[in-house]
Parts: sequence; structure tokens; C-alpha cells
Amino acid sequence: MVTTQHAGPYTGPGTPDPVRRHARTPAKQSSAYPFALYLPAAVVYLAIFLVPTVMAFYFALTRWTLFDSTFVGLDNFRDFLAEQNLRIGFQNTLIYAVATSGLKVVLGMGLGVLLTSRLRLRGFLRSVVFFPVLVSTVAVGITFSALLRPDTGLINRVLALVGISGPDWLGNATTALLLVALVDVWKGVGLATVIYIAGILSIPQDYYQAVAVDGGTAWHRFRHVTLPLSWPATYSVIILSFIGGLRSFDLIWTMTRGGPGFTSDVIASIIYKQYQAGYFGLSTAGNVLLFVIVTALIVPLNYLLGRRQVAL
Repeated sequence: MVTTQHAGPYTGPGTPDPVRRHARTPAKQSSAYPFALYLPAAVVYLAIFLVPTVMAFYFALTRWTLFDSTFVGLDNFRDFLAEQNLRIGFQNTLIYAVATSGLKVVLGMGLGVLLTSRLRLRGFLRSVVFFPVLVSTVAVGITFSALLRPDTGLINRVLALVGISGPDWLGNATTALLLVALVDVWKGVGLATVIYIAGILSIPQDYYQAVAVDGGTAWHRFRHVTLPLSWPATYSVIILSFIGGLRSFDLIWTMTRGGPGFTSDVIASIIYKQYQAGYFGLSTAGNVLLFVIVTALIVPLNYLLGRRQVAL
């Protein structure tokens, strides 16, 4: 007796189209997680970001205190844009953001390459490089302000030992903002380095082996493999550092308070000075303008860098 086993529906050339289509098309899958799991994150996002943002846009159109508010339309924006130091603050903000993000990219990549090489103490050195990231920004600002004091600062005392009279580093209009930017880089380059380490370690070793087979040097490995294939890390560091530079306030305020005079003022410090003076609506309008400026700069930059990332 001959028995046959049922092996499922036949989907050969003679099979009608509906049967074949049903056999090949997978069933529609629902979301990986129930909608209820997204709800807590949505509530937090709504409460922490969306609601304060909408309220800020409203209060920017008012003169307000803790107890009342008066609608004034666009007067706050007009007054803030008429601020005499705004041009200097905007210029300093751009210089600060470009300088700090550029240095973090260059130093972060260099340290990333070094700390992914066959180095004996690379684990310890990674910890040392990342340590400043963990320190409070205010504490860093106070510490470096003490080190850079013209009379009692450690840096000028060391220079005095070799016969050099150190200047007033933070009291000089030409060096104040530059030194704050360098301290910012020292504090933030550890995060950039960690991002680069992750990006470099994700590159398949086959590419490096191919360069070695072709007789390439360490420079060829960096130029043709590490540099282009670590672009996602570069993209992340540029965006994060540039946004941080545009919004930077705490380190600048701790070290120079926008001085000497107004030479190291940035947009955020101008906003804070207005808030200190009791012009709450004016400072809120400044925050809204800063939000618009950051968005206007970051969105096209993100688009351009993202296109290059896709092309690679």
C-alpha cells in the first residue's frame, strides 16, 4: 500500500495566483510593544519638553512676575534684539561653538585612535580621559578660575619660577573667551573620545587586513579605513558639541561672568543678566530666540551631515 504525506500547499507554476500570493506574503505584524508601554515616555516628554516650550512662547509675549502677567505682544523680542551687546554675544556664541566642536572632533579622533591601539595602559588612560566629563561644570570653572588668577594662581606662579610674568588670563579681552573654550574642550573631549572608540571598534578588521596585504602603512589605515568608516562617530560628535557650544553658559559664567566688560558674553549670559535684573519677559523672549537660532543652525547642519553619512 502506498501512503502519501501532506507536505503543505503546492506553490508551483500551476498554482492559482491567490494561493501563491497567500503563501508568500507574511502576515502583517503589529507593533513590537503594546501601546501602553509608550505612554509613560510620552507623558514625560509632554510634561518636560512640550508644555514648558509652549508656555515659554506665551510668556515671551508678556511682562510677567510670579503673580501676574501683562500681554505686550512682540515688544520683548524688539527690546531684546535692540540689546547693545547682542551682536558681540552672537559673534562670541558662534566662535565658541565652532572652536569647541572642532577641537573636540580633532582631539577626540586622535585619542580614539590612540586608545584603540595596542597600548598597555589603554584601559587606565581611557578612564583618565573620561574623568573630566564626570566632574561638575561649576566645579571645573571655579577650579580653573583659581588656577588662572594673576597674583595667586598656580599657573602664573609656575611661570614666575622661570622668570616669566604671567598676564591676567581671564581679565584680558583677547584671552578670556579662548581660555574658557579650552577648558570646555578639556572637560568634554572625554565624551567625544568614547564615541570615537565605539565607532572605531565597530569597524570590521577585514578592511585593515586588506590594507596590510596591499602593503599599506599606519597612515594608509587611518586615511582609507578609520577616517571614512568612523564618520557616524564624527557626525555625532559634531552635532552634540555644536549644540552644547551654542547653549553654553555655566562654564562661561563661572569663569568670566561675560567679562572683562562684555567681551566674553554669549547669548545665554545676556539672557541671564536680563533675568537677574528682573526682566523676566525679556529673558524669556531671549530664550525663545536662542531656541530658534539653535534650531535654524542645527537642522540644516544635521541634514548636510546626514546626507554625507548616507553617501558613505
